[in-house]
Amino acid sequence: MSDQEKREYLEFAKSLALEAGKIMRTYFLVTDTTWKADQTPVTQADTEINSLVIDRVQKAYPSHSVYGEEESSLRESKFLWVCDPVDGTLPYSLGLPISTFSLALVIDGVSNVGVVYDPFMDRLFYATLGHGAYMNGNKISVNDKTTLENATFEFAGFGEPKSASFETGITSEIMDVFTRHGVRDIRLWSTVLPSVLVASGQMTATMLNFKSIQDGAAAKVIVEEAGGKFTDIHGNEQRYDEISRGFIASNGIVHDEILRIMREVSDEV
Repeated sequence: MSDQEKREYLEFAKSLALEAGKIMRTYFLVTDTTWKADQTPVTQADTEINSLVIDRVQKAYPSHSVYGEEESSLRESKFLWVCDPVDGTLPYSLGLPISTFSLALVIDGVSNVGVVYDPFMDRLFYATLGHGAYMNGNKISVNDKTTLENATFEFAGFGEPKSASFETGITSEIMDVFTRHGVRDIRLWSTVLPSVLVASGQMTATMLNFKSIQDGAAAKVIVEEAGGKFTDIHGNEQRYDEISRGFIASNGIVHDEILRIMREVSDEV
C-alpha cells in the first residue's frame, strides 16, 4: 500500500471517529442500557455508531469488509475495518467519561491504520504502519520505565465468567502476583483507552484476556508505532482478522518481564 493510500485511509478513519464522537456525546447521560446474551451492556450509541461505520465504509470502499462489536458486514476481501463503537460501554452507561471509539484497517490480518478517539477529552490517537503514532497532531511515544515497580497496569478479563478461556488457566490471581512485583493496578473498565495511554507514555502496560479482535486491532498499530510492543497473551504475533488470543501492550522494555511472570503463574496453575 502506498503512502498516499495510507493517508487517505487514515483521513477517512479520523473523520469517521469525529462523527462517532458526536454521537457518543449526544447520548451521554441520557442513554438507555440493555444487556446482551454474554452479559455485556449495549447502548443506543453503540448500535448507532456501528451502523454508521458500516454505512460509511460500504459507500467509500464497497469491496471492503466491516467487523463491528454489534454488527458486521463481511465479504471476501483482504481489507477489514475493525470497529469498537464504544469501548468502555459500562462506564459510559454510568455517566463516566472514560470511553473511546476505536477503528482499524486490517489488511491480510495486519493492522495498517488505527484510530482511537476520546470524545470527552477531545483526544484523537492515530497511527499508520511505518509512520509513527500521534495524538492531535503531536507525535507520541511510550515511556522508558525499566522496572515494574510503581508501573501502572490495566488488567481486563482475568477471572471473569465471560472471559476467554486460554490454555494458561490464569485467572484473577495474576493481578495479585503483579501487585506483589510493585505494579499499580488501574481499573478503567475499558481496554482501548489504557492501550493508547501506553502509547502516549502515561501507562506502562495493559493486559487483556478476551477473544475480541476489536479490543486490539487499532491499539496494535498505535502502540507499536509509538515504540512499544503488542503481542498476544503468550508473547506471539497474531492476526487481527480472526479470533484473538488476548494481548499484552507495553512500553516494550518490560515486556519480557511480564511474560516471564505470566509463565511462572501458568506453571503454578
